[in-house]
Amino acid sequence: MAEEDYVEHIAASVLDNLRYQHDWTELQLLTHSPVDNSPLPRPLITGLPPRQLYLHPDDQIEMLKSHPHPEDRIPETPVVEWVLPIHLSEKWSLRSFASVFDSMPPQVSDAPDRVRRVLLATVHNDSTVVYYFMHDGIVKPRQN
Repeated sequence: MAEEDYVEHIAASVLDNLRYQHDWTELQLLTHSPVDNSPLPRPLITGLPPRQLYLHPDDQIEMLKSHPHPEDRIPETPVVEWVLPIHLSEKWSLRSFASVFDSMPPQVSDAPDRVRRVLLATVHNDSTVVYYFMHDGIVKPRQN
């Protein structure tokens, strides 16, 4: 199997996993940047999970303080996530990951904010997919 076909097969597997196992919507498989149509170093997936994947504990506290009835369920607004499909056997370097972050469009079209994280979708030989957050740069740990 050619390298390009292999990479597209991995991306299609992750896309199906997100759609059918995790109920994501608005999924798109991108091989070119939506901003300038330049080729991406790797296919990326964007989509909307059924609920927010992660909310920093400090943000959770602020949300609870600002909600009028904290005992009620607080509505979650999911945000569009970026997913990088890879295979477990692939060898990635910091330079490889940096090239992916460099190629991603800004989070908001009218602001230069760079995407700060990507959901790394690691596919195993048995088609199991494991997801990890990968951040661009150093993330300050939460203070207890």
